[in-house]
This record gives sequence, structure tokens and C-alpha cells, in this order.
Amino acid sequence: METMGYPMGIGPARLYSTLAHTLSSSHRAPLPLTHREPHQPADTTLDSDFCQEQKGSPVSPLDLVEVLQQCKEALRDGPPRYHRTFILQSDGDSSAIRVMQWNILAQALGEGLDSFVQCPLEALSWSRRKYLILEEILTYRPHILCLQEVDHYFDTFQPILARLGYRSMFCPKPWSPCLDVEGNNGPDGCALFFDESRFEFLDCVSLQLSAMRIPTNQVALVVMLRCRSTRRRVCVAVTHLKARAGWEWLRSAQGSDLLRQVQNVVQKHAVRTSDGPNSQVPLIICGDFNAVPTEDVYRHFLTSPLGLDSAYKKLSQNSLTEPRYTTWKIRPTGECCATLDYIWYTQDLLTVDAVLDFPSEEEIGPNRLPSFRYPSDHLSLVCDFSFKEKQ
Repeated sequence: METMGYPMGIGPARLYSTLAHTLSSSHRAPLPLTHREPHQPADTTLDSDFCQEQKGSPVSPLDLVEVLQQCKEALRDGPPRYHRTFILQSDGDSSAIRVMQWNILAQALGEGLDSFVQCPLEALSWSRRKYLILEEILTYRPHILCLQEVDHYFDTFQPILARLGYRSMFCPKPWSPCLDVEGNNGPDGCALFFDESRFEFLDCVSLQLSAMRIPTNQVALVVMLRCRSTRRRVCVAVTHLKARAGWEWLRSAQGSDLLRQVQNVVQKHAVRTSDGPNSQVPLIICGDFNAVPTEDVYRHFLTSPLGLDSAYKKLSQNSLTEPRYTTWKIRPTGECCATLDYIWYTQDLLTVDAVLDFPSEEEIGPNRLPSFRYPSDHLSLVCDFSFKEKQ
């Protein structure tokens, strides 16, 4: 697996000061252009110009290893983090694409509406969680990073990851529940980051998902990239479907809408290119689907004409079943241990080289997630993919 290298550009003391200043920022960031007040209607499909890509004057780069060390230093008095192992599926190659999928838990929801009754309030503080989140991301160094429940995009993740070589897009929920929490940092939404040393940006579509042609509060980003080393294109989507029991029909409709929209993006680019009969574009669709594998939306993805499969089935002995859990939490209503998060991929065009295993029940502990050891109620999913040879 190739690691990302970045110019040094900044000494340890200056790095500590710069990172601490960025991470300690508590002001509320300006709301993005696509933000609307609650209950204000919006177009179902947002133009690519409204993908919330942060632009500005060039900034000096940070060194990834030093930033990771800074996170470890800030967390030195806390318990050790989980030791997770990559389960290899094949030998892979130097052009492998590492993808991370993660619902990081919106700060406003973690401290407000989500009520993690077994988690100490101190463990939910942003002053600690921001370092744990960054440490998790930088430990695995994904080339493509898909996040949900992001409500600190503008003041934390975008500026720091931009200085580590990532370009990014952000799509907020139109009626984010974060806005109902006092002292919130703006709406939460989906964000997608990619390593500019590995990929060229081609296109971005920001979606407000629909059910029976009615706009909903759930969103998605669909981004077309070109791999610099192989010159192969890949379409990556990130989404977060409706939560809670009783809304299975809505998740099913939202998933169908996303599949249709992704297919439209791929077809648009297929028309634009002249790659000939081998111009198929592989898909990677990441998200918190809030759906267990028995739900209709899961079956829609598994049986869609796009030829998708779920990468984390590779952890099972027969590659046919999902893990036992991707989230494990305790709320006033009881304990929830379920698989809700997925990385879907085009199985005829991509090979899964490795998947990151999950911590055991004993490691997670009786109070479950989040905790002092882990900043979210969802575990991150990390996969290595490689392109299959064209037939």
C-alpha cells in the first residue's frame, strides 16, 4: 500500500500551535450556500456548482505524520485506541485505492439529541473527539474519505485535510436536526475528500434524495474522479439515509433514487468520452444506510443492474454475510447492535484487496460506543480496492 507523502514545511512547535488554533476554533462557521431554513422547499437535484467545495488562497502544507503525532500527544492521557487489523483478500498492487466510510457523529447530536446514556459527557466533548476523529482518519490514510454527520466541515475538517493534500465537497441536510440544538455549529451533512496526488477531479453532483418525487431531508454527493496512475475513472458516492424503525419504505425509496442518479452521472460521462467498449466506470457507494441487510434498500443495491456488492461481506468465511455490527450503542430506548454502514462497489470492475476488521465485543466494552477510546457510535469501514484488467 502506497503511503501519502507531504512536504515538511512546518516545524513541530509551529505545527502544534497551528493545529491547536484550528482545532480550538469554536466560532460558528458561515452557513453554506445551499443551506435553507427548516421546512423551506428545495430543488430535488442541486447543480454541480452548489457542491460545497471550499476554495481560497493557497496555504502551507502540513506533514501527515506530524499531525498524527500531534493528535496522539493531545490524547496521551486517555485509554489506548482499538488495534484493528487489515484482512487481506489478495496481494494488491501499488495502485490500490484506499476508501474510508464513516459516520463520525455530529457534535450537536452527540451532546444533544442522541442521548448515549452510558457515555460520560466528557467523552462527548469536541475538545477530545476532534483529535480522536482525525487520528482515526490519519492512521489509515485513505485516498477517498466519505463522512456523514459532519457539522464541523468548515472550521475543522476542510482546512486541516486541505493542508494534507485533500480536496473536498460538502452537502448539508436542508433541515438538519443539528439546527434544533442550542449552540450548534450549523447543519450536518455528507462530505467527500480525495487525495489530489492520486486523483483528478472531473465532476460533482449534489443531491437531495427524493421519495415518490417528494424531496426529503437526506442528501448525497456523487463525484467523478480519474486515477492519475492508471488514468481510469471511478465514480464515488456518499450518502446518509433516513434513520429509525418504521421508515424502511422511505429508505427504500431514497436508495432507489440514489441508484438512478448515480447511473445518470455514469451515463453522462460515458457519452462524453471516447474510450470505446471498455469505457465502463466502476462505482464505489459509501454510506450510513440506517438499514440492516434484511431491508428492501439493501436488496435493491445487491440486485441492481449496476452489478454492486458489499465489500465488508469479505470478512465472512463465505463472503456472503455482513459483519455482526458496524454500530453498537446504548440509548434510553435500549441497546442497538447492528450493521447499518456499507461500502458498495462494482464487482466486475474492482477487486477488494483488503478490509479493516472491527474491534471485538470485549474491546468495545460494556458501555459500548461512543467512549473515551472511540469518538462515534459508528465504526469506520476501510477497504483497499484495485482496478480489474479491462477485458
